[in-house]
Amino acid sequence: MWVRRLLLIPIFLGLGALAAWAFFVRPAAPPDARLACHYGAYDLGNGRVAAVTPTSGPQTLRMTFMSGETWRLKADPAVTYESVPFAFLPSVGWTDAPVDGVAVRFSACDEATVTIVGGAFAGTGRRQTFDITEATFESHGLKLAGRLVMPRLEGAIPVAVMVHGSERDSAILFNRMQYLLPASGVGVFVYDKRGTGKSQGSYSQDFNLLSDDAVAALKKARALAGTLAREVGFEGGSQAGWVAPLAGRKADADFVVVGYGLAESPLAEDREEVFDDLRKAGFDSEDVIAKAREITEATGRVMASDFEEGFGALDAVRAKYGKEPWYSKIEGEYTGDFLAYPNWALRLLGPMVDVGTSWEYDPVPTLRAYEKPHLWVLAGRDSSAPATNTLRILREVQATRTNLDIVMFPTADHGIIEFEEKNGEREHTRFSAGYFRLVADWILFKDAKVAVEGPVVYSGKAAAPQ
Repeated sequence: MWVRRLLLIPIFLGLGALAAWAFFVRPAAPPDARLACHYGAYDLGNGRVAAVTPTSGPQTLRMTFMSGETWRLKADPAVTYESVPFAFLPSVGWTDAPVDGVAVRFSACDEATVTIVGGAFAGTGRRQTFDITEATFESHGLKLAGRLVMPRLEGAIPVAVMVHGSERDSAILFNRMQYLLPASGVGVFVYDKRGTGKSQGSYSQDFNLLSDDAVAALKKARALAGTLAREVGFEGGSQAGWVAPLAGRKADADFVVVGYGLAESPLAEDREEVFDDLRKAGFDSEDVIAKAREITEATGRVMASDFEEGFGALDAVRAKYGKEPWYSKIEGEYTGDFLAYPNWALRLLGPMVDVGTSWEYDPVPTLRAYEKPHLWVLAGRDSSAPATNTLRILREVQATRTNLDIVMFPTADHGIIEFEEKNGEREHTRFSAGYFRLVADWILFKDAKVAVEGPVVYSGKAAAPQ
């Protein structure tokens, strides 16, 4: 969630072994700018809307429907192109499974249409025209890049400022909500967080700093939208669960929407992932979980101290539990690495990849203090941010904050994404039905309703003491 471990390479030199351990997320490869004219929201008729954005791969696109289906579009190899592709074949979600019998073709840039051949979405759609204002704003002496995207409607509308997760990619390029929400009547201000895209500075996971940046973005959005903004608030997922409510309180934002975030500290995120690792492996007894908690407390102390303290306790739990049958099943966000590699490697490499993460940040006081309308959307099978404790905490907060709504998508993984399990691995296939519509409608009407079966709604009004 805050960051995924993507590189863990042991390097052997001479008679010794050097373990190189690092957490970082590589930005996606730059997309082909010649395809940028296809980005946007397309009206496919009968209330169907799809957003087209770049995705990993220089000439690869992603089409995401308001209903939740999402396709990766790769150039059709059977078609000859003079320069850039215009004919694409879709695959399901983030898998390599083809969408059988379906092809996608884009018109010339000035025609602004897309044609879907075959399948339930067959037809031609025209790219919607939004009023887009490119902008820069300052935070802590840095110049950050953003843009305001407004639908062409009569009267004032709500505007949502998009708050990043932990990704290092440009939100201005890759954020799909900047098209889906305006297509539903909600304005959007999207910006590249510090150290990403066109924004200055170094990448950071300091929540206080990031929330200051979000506050500056909201002020810019209010100034640009002027009287066209009925209200301005925050929307974001994952790491934004820590940043957006904090920024909301600082800026007195009119609303906050959080998707698949945590109402616990980042240290708790690692702990809950470790517990899930063990339960998945069949080690779900209270005794094993209690022992695993000892381990995560030790690794958490090392992490929170910036690799300066806690190594004695870490050695102690390694010695105490290293021969247990469940020990090797531990992964977590970082605990598995801490157990696998020697202290000297952690001391050496840990601080080198530090990005200022607010490891011990407790979000609950902010959640209790924020008084404006607030929506949390949770994933019941979240592998990155297990939601059980967050749901419990939010329900406790909800008892005194009746404008806090909670919606649980019980079969969804992180991102509110559905999946199929094959050989013990998850293949992500689509966004949960009803998710995008829920977010748009809640921002418009502040009423948590889902038009599909499955999601569980915990309405703040219904939770209020009678």
